[in-house]
Amino acid sequence: MATPLPLVFSAPKRGMPPAHFADLSDEARIEALSELGLPKFRLNQIARHYYGRLEADPMTMTDLPETARQQVKDALFPTLMSPLRVVEADDENTQKTLWKLHDGTLLESVLMRYPDRATLCISSQAGCGMACPFCATGQGGLDRNLSTGEIVDQVRNAA
Repeated sequence: MATPLPLVFSAPKRGMPPAHFADLSDEARIEALSELGLPKFRLNQIARHYYGRLEADPMTMTDLPETARQQVKDALFPTLMSPLRVVEADDENTQKTLWKLHDGTLLESVLMRYPDRATLCISSQAGCGMACPFCATGQGGLDRNLSTGEIVDQVRNAA
């Protein structure tokens, strides 16, 4: 009889994502805009687009100077996650999305639509530190906590 293998997986720890608009304090945002030569009032415009209109592409923020949009995108809106697969069930009322993060980490979010509400299950960590013997995710260990931007982006993408 073969010797059973231990249920342990040793995964490399990964680094944090690049700084994103959602990760920064207002002071850090103002400083970043100042470095781009933009006045402080642009912060409110960008925040209204990102948090109010759920726009993450400065190229669509037409109240920003056209010459500054690419700079703002490069400095404050790096791509944090890309959808790899979307699975729908329950007459398309439930949507599970597999995301790939900047460092190759995979995570899922699940959007469940009901007649009177919607529920979104999001990930706040990459991996899990519980190491339950019956769970593949737990066996991989905890890679890291997600950044604020990665968490907010799951919500923004589901909206």
